[in-house]
Amino acid sequence: MDRRSFVKNSLVSGLALLSAKSIFAAGISSPKLNIGIIGSGNRGQGLAHILRDFEPIHVGALADTLPFRLEEARAIAPGASPYKDYRKLLDDKSIDAVVIATPMSTHEQIAIDALDAGKHVYCEKTLVKGLHGIQHILDKEAAAPQLVFQSGHQYRSSPLYNEVRSMVQSGYLGDITAIHCQWNRNNSWRKPVPDPSLERQINWRLYREFSGGLVSELMSHHMDFVNWVSDSTPSRICALGGIDHWKDGRENADNVHALFEYPSGMDASFTCTTTNGYEDFQIKILGSNATIVMQRSDAKIFIEQQSRGKKIIVDGVTGATATAWQRGEGATIEAPGQNPTKDALAEFYDAIVHGTAVKSNVYEAANTAKSVQLTLNALDKQKVVYWKDYPELAYAPVDQQKNALKDKKMIARSI
Repeated sequence: MDRRSFVKNSLVSGLALLSAKSIFAAGISSPKLNIGIIGSGNRGQGLAHILRDFEPIHVGALADTLPFRLEEARAIAPGASPYKDYRKLLDDKSIDAVVIATPMSTHEQIAIDALDAGKHVYCEKTLVKGLHGIQHILDKEAAAPQLVFQSGHQYRSSPLYNEVRSMVQSGYLGDITAIHCQWNRNNSWRKPVPDPSLERQINWRLYREFSGGLVSELMSHHMDFVNWVSDSTPSRICALGGIDHWKDGRENADNVHALFEYPSGMDASFTCTTTNGYEDFQIKILGSNATIVMQRSDAKIFIEQQSRGKKIIVDGVTGATATAWQRGEGATIEAPGQNPTKDALAEFYDAIVHGTAVKSNVYEAANTAKSVQLTLNALDKQKVVYWKDYPELAYAPVDQQKNALKDKKMIARSI
């Protein structure tokens, strides 16, 4: 069995996903997981809010280099021990797992240190910066298969996005010829800075030293989705963009437009702008029979003219909306769910406690990180880049990963 077959076969079933989600409900008795959050900025604080309401999890520690960020996070998780140096947090034997919500450039070293310390890892996207770092993480995780490693591409954990993927792969849309993705906004993406000396620490997304900008922080979610829904990786990539509006000292582009070609012949386009927020976040999946238009938390299917009148049964489209679908009107795709980040964190917990597999595993995250890096290369070089021209990522042996899933156990704690 090859790596891709293993990943597909090891995905959590729908029942397991619902089970993981149910542990957010009050009154469920489950083993306690003591977790540390490394990075207490906006994303880290958002994760702390979710984990605080997650009954089987205790946020036991926080780490950040900025004291005021630590104080803000401690207001959310008042019982957590604060650390300025994340390595001190990793030395805490009571911490079972860590969430890494720091700048992209720091992910590699922090994740490796966490694995060396025997901690399970939930690492925010994009996995790491640079192709060498991607392979480094894969090698380190392969050496510790008993530890769960999940990447923060949370839409893989969403029941809605799983339903859409199932519809695409079941052939309901016919042949998929193109997918168009956008994540647009109308603001500078700049945060207020209390002291000029903190500019690069707080606005790290704007600087090449720390981040790939719009490509790594926003576009990466859509790249991950397209790779996942197509069960493939791009064969060639081109990209355009620049600093065309916000002349404020930033180093990363304020608009990016990328195009991927996949081996099947399918094309995928990705757009991120900071000067127009119309329709904000959207994914359009174009098939020969129908189109799906997705937002963050809802999706509709539109049938093609020539497909109307055909007897087509579509899972996820209820009888109440099927008639509208046949008329060519958009029919809502029904799927249960919460916040995708909640679903992802529940999946992380379930993997640690019950040994189930995570969808956004380190191997899938590595291919998305490579997609991000090659897009940045295409943007910088202003030319088409080819997937085959870069080293293939090496993965751990399949049997090693399968056996690791059986060995993962969580010891119940009283906190």
